[in-house]
Amino acid sequence: MPKMSRGTGLPAALSGTRLEFAGRSGQLGFYVAEEGAADRLQSAHPMLLIHSVNAAGSAYETRPIYEHYRKSRIVYALDLPGFGFSSRPARRYTARLMTDAVHDMLAEISRRHGDVPVDALAISLSCEFLARAAAECPKAFRSLALVSPTGFSKDAPFYDPPGTTRGMPWLYAALSAGGAPLYTLLTSRISIRHYLRKTWGSTQIDLGLLDYDYQTTHQQGAHHAPYDFVSGYLFSKDISTIYDQLALPVWLSHGVRGDFIDYSKTGLVAGRSNWTKTIFPTGALPHFEAIDEFTRAFDSFLSRSDAA
Repeated sequence: MPKMSRGTGLPAALSGTRLEFAGRSGQLGFYVAEEGAADRLQSAHPMLLIHSVNAAGSAYETRPIYEHYRKSRIVYALDLPGFGFSSRPARRYTARLMTDAVHDMLAEISRRHGDVPVDALAISLSCEFLARAAAECPKAFRSLALVSPTGFSKDAPFYDPPGTTRGMPWLYAALSAGGAPLYTLLTSRISIRHYLRKTWGSTQIDLGLLDYDYQTTHQQGAHHAPYDFVSGYLFSKDISTIYDQLALPVWLSHGVRGDFIDYSKTGLVAGRSNWTKTIFPTGALPHFEAIDEFTRAFDSFLSRSDAA
């Protein structure tokens, strides 16, 4: 049974109720907004939001989407293992672990609402975890939204053996050898601001996200998952195979500014009838810059999914 999260000195990233539960991937924290008329909420498909993975990932990255849709439906936002209010022990953080966390969250939603398929959205690298979960358990989903997904760069496609990653033990060893001084440098306000400017492709970043990124990176155990991320253990070398397996409605969206704009291989899925693509005149987090345009496009996709 879920329980209220323990206090850690980290403020809540989102409104609503913050809970935690134990799953196969460890202790997970999540947020849920479920106010409103009971009849409306009982009939709606829950929405699941999953933040990206970087040195400072957290549910705060979903904040504009969460706050918009909580007015009309049940919305869940997950903190992945190693981030936010989820546990951050010293262990190997892999694509498999993150996918298992998605399955854990789906099981918790099912326990609360029954076997109702969800509309799920993920950002950046987490799109790979969400897609893998959908390939493994398609009945749990009504639709997928992939915002600035990885796996479509000029190096794609990726058809290596199932479950393989880009993990580089030598790089992990080097990062670990750097110790606290290296991590402190990577998570200073100056470094985080620099990364967000690369993400936005602009100096006009979200200052609330900057502040929260700094706070979440300075929690106990916060360095473990980022080291595995930088070392490649969270990137799947078989992700093109996973994307090929998706038969449900999929919305792919991305921006055109900043350092994360290589989507030269989206043509691999563009011709498929179940895939829809939207490009925004923004950076890699379009919902922070153009929430109205973003939700209009998302609503249009969801309406088509509902009709289908």
